Amino acid sequence: MIPFNKPPITGNEQQYINQAIDNGKLAGDGSFTKSCNQWIEQRLNCPKAFLTPSCTHALEMAALLAGIGPGDEVIMPSYTFVSTANAFVLRGAAIVFVDIRPDTMNMDERLIEEAITSKTKAIVPVHYAGVACEMDEILAIAKNHNLTVIEDAAQGVMSTYKGQALGTIGDLGCYSFHETKNYTSGEGGALLVNNKQWQERAEIIREKGTNRSQFFRGQVDKYTWVDAGSSYLPSELNAAFLYAQLELAETINDERLKAWHKYYEELSSLAERGRAELPNIPDNCEHNAHMFYLKTKDLEERTALIDWLKQHDILSAFHYVPLHSSNAGKRFGHFYGNDRFTTRESDRLVRLPMYYGLTEEKVKYIAETVRSFYAC
Repeated sequence: MIPFNKPPITGNEQQYINQAIDNGKLAGDGSFTKSCNQWIEQRLNCPKAFLTPSCTHALEMAALLAGIGPGDEVIMPSYTFVSTANAFVLRGAAIVFVDIRPDTMNMDERLIEEAITSKTKAIVPVHYAGVACEMDEILAIAKNHNLTVIEDAAQGVMSTYKGQALGTIGDLGCYSFHETKNYTSGEGGALLVNNKQWQERAEIIREKGTNRSQFFRGQVDKYTWVDAGSSYLPSELNAAFLYAQLELAETINDERLKAWHKYYEELSSLAERGRAELPNIPDNCEHNAHMFYLKTKDLEERTALIDWLKQHDILSAFHYVPLHSSNAGKRFGHFYGNDRFTTRESDRLVRLPMYYGLTEEKVKYIAETVRSFYAC
């Protein structure tokens, strides 16, 4: 059986975990955590990065930094993971969902401005499949209305928009290092603080609302509780595992892109015949091959394709069920305007196996099996 996903292993993970154990520092902000933070800052040109236990935690920190509270509204797509909305619902905000663009599955930037009200506090673009939203227009809208931009770049590590790394464009950016992502610590994430006025407070929020980090740097003679916060530090063991991956980030990225382009080459005939749709990458975007998906005619055809692949020992998957259709989505938010594409496009999308180590031979077999389905 060809799995849908396989967490990447580069070879140094065990060595670095053992080194962390030998260092005698297993709690957060040890040498490996600092190395991961520095890698993000230097490689991606980010002013300040904080490793977190998950992207969910990074989003929760972002909500605190942005001052989200009861009565506020936050604009985002419905086609996203539940954590994108939960982080703001936990602060008492209402979620305003807007429709997506069918070409990229990203939030339609042309619909944002009309969804803004006097209660709107933030815009949360989600870079689906590591393909950037139209950030120039989103940033311009946010500036005109004095709104915070929080990038959900969970899938976007090593992707760029007009040469700038995703997650470093808005006021705040959030990464995921979950086992399903290109680079992993099992569970993990990072908050990128691009708005320098929030860097000191981010450090405090992450340390349970205390100035503990300042104490360890000798900037204060004792530490105390100074703000609302929580425990947003990952274990050194997780950071050690992740650092082994980040050291080989370019290699992993190149291999995934090679598999992605092979999929596209092998399946382009289906798109040319109008049998299926393949991913669209805008000219101003460089993606990280986080996923390869295709779109079927409808939900019924997608279900049949997934079953067909499984019969041939290939595991594939659909993706998000739109949040606005869920019980919690209806309770904590509403869909602004018409749902022209969100539900329709989500019903058609199927993701094919994609992971570091996926061979060209397997890609060819998977593509051949997809083509055989459409030949039936």
